[in-house]
Amino acid sequence: MKSTPHIDPKAPIAPTILLPGDPLRAKFIAETYLEDAQQFNSVRNMLGFTGTYQGTPVSVMGSGMGIPSISLYAWELIHVFGCTKLIRIGTCGALQEGINLYDVVIAQGACTNSNFLDQYNIPGTYAPIGSYRLIEAVRQNAKELGVTTHVGNILSSDTFYNADPTFNDRWKKMGIMAIEMETAGLYATAAEAGVEALGLFTVSDSIVTGEETTAEERQTAFTQMMEIALPLAQI
Repeated sequence: MKSTPHIDPKAPIAPTILLPGDPLRAKFIAETYLEDAQQFNSVRNMLGFTGTYQGTPVSVMGSGMGIPSISLYAWELIHVFGCTKLIRIGTCGALQEGINLYDVVIAQGACTNSNFLDQYNIPGTYAPIGSYRLIEAVRQNAKELGVTTHVGNILSSDTFYNADPTFNDRWKKMGIMAIEMETAGLYATAAEAGVEALGLFTVSDSIVTGEETTAEERQTAFTQMMEIALPLAQI
């Protein structure tokens, strides 16, 4: 079986993989939502598991924090292990009024202040976007389950603590819905390889109002997000 310095599989990896940032969240997803789950990776404690969801093989693996981390894992999962559908699941901070705690944000596009895209030497400004097929499917899943979603542009920021006090306001003015730290790198990596990717986020706090969720509330909202994300493996 193939391996890399970061992924040394002890079980198969499915074509569809969910990518939470936290490896312990990957373990929780495998134990809670997947049948017959087997751990396939433990290198650097970046836990990965493969099981089935309603009979369809699905993998889940931690991706770490930030564009460099998720892009490294995504590249290997695509080019070495054959993943063709990569779904980032996580939390975000809402940047617009009307996007409330527990809502799900679907990243149609992902802006970034990272230099990650420079490597492609594109003669212009590249706009990383998600798979429309997956966006359409997850929106339908959400409607059927009564989950409130927002589709649009997000920001994948390299800085969690930004020294510029005007940073958030300037992105907000451009209509950015929410801030997280990984999706632009995932979308670009997937686009270059010709595979599908999507970013889904539960709103854990509002940068506009200062509201925050508790750990228990995040768990409930996360369950809703998983219920609309897992069926994507079946399309």
